[in-house]
Amino acid sequence: MNTPRTLVALVAFGGITAASLSGCSVPGSDDAQFHVVATTTQVGDFVSHIVGDTADVQVHQLLQAGASPHAYDPSAADLLALGDADVIVENGLELESWLDDAVAASGATATIVDASESAYLIATGDEHAEDDEHDHSDEEEHAEEEHADDEEHTDEHDHDHGEFDPHVWHSAANAQIMVNTILDALVEADAAHADDYTANATEYLAALADLDTWIVDSIEQVDPSDRLLVTSHDAFGYYIDAYDLEFVGAIIPSLDDSAEASAAEIDELVALIRETGARAVFAESSVNPAAAETIADEAGITVYSGEEALYADSLGAAGSSGANYIASVVHNTQLIVESWGTTALPLPESLTASLPDVG
Repeated sequence: MNTPRTLVALVAFGGITAASLSGCSVPGSDDAQFHVVATTTQVGDFVSHIVGDTADVQVHQLLQAGASPHAYDPSAADLLALGDADVIVENGLELESWLDDAVAASGATATIVDASESAYLIATGDEHAEDDEHDHSDEEEHAEEEHADDEEHTDEHDHDHGEFDPHVWHSAANAQIMVNTILDALVEADAAHADDYTANATEYLAALADLDTWIVDSIEQVDPSDRLLVTSHDAFGYYIDAYDLEFVGAIIPSLDDSAEASAAEIDELVALIRETGARAVFAESSVNPAAAETIADEAGITVYSGEEALYADSLGAAGSSGANYIASVVHNTQLIVESWGTTALPLPESLTASLPDVG
């Protein structure tokens, strides 16, 4: 276990003062012998499923529900957790552009795991690409190819992102790859708990495989020409590609949910909606729905917002319909299929067991 970092680096990062640390719960102050830090809500959920209730292991998730991973300011507690971490798990693909500075400020010496390594990737220019460092297994490649289709959504706003779209988790097949990558890293770093990690991951991977099958079967009820999707920002490329949807456009034509659309881009999207016959526009849980509601009103179509918004860059809060990864994807798929005038298929028991009680 790493020793906690001094406060000097913490004070130097982001204007954090010693006073701001008062009242913080300090990660690593419990009896845990092994500390894992996860960055995003999705990665945090994957890590938590692998760790489960394994004794002597603590998981600290940096981003909480509703926080944008594109522009995040780590808290004092986050920096303390990074400094005390044995393993840091990131989504990767430059989604967490702030992480390098945070790691440096915390003095962390942990192993950093890129969860998207080996995932099936889509280039930011939307040409499907896989390089030597990001290649999936033959089985997962075959699964992707069975229901993959190229979509063109040129994005001049994404100059600050890397070569690949970082929203890899929106394909359930990619989620399985990410879980396996995290599992391998945790087993290597903490061999004492390898059996626990492996058993937990095996059960979770089976549920993710069921999720992928359920999405495919639910969407295949709908004619491909009717599978039209309009979203708040361009976060669903992997979902669109994996499950054979047609992307009409996004209100914010960017991979970054903090970007803004111009009036001309909004007018263009309304025209595309009318031209294609898209029936709905989806707001996102962590993005202001005002623009989606305006566009829906102008185009004369349904808007899904509020509790019916999609979970894109963030999972939902505890008790919401998107409180974990599987629940969020089930929520998204049920609403997307509903927007096409159809009902998603009944869920297998492995998935209903993952749904939170939303009262």
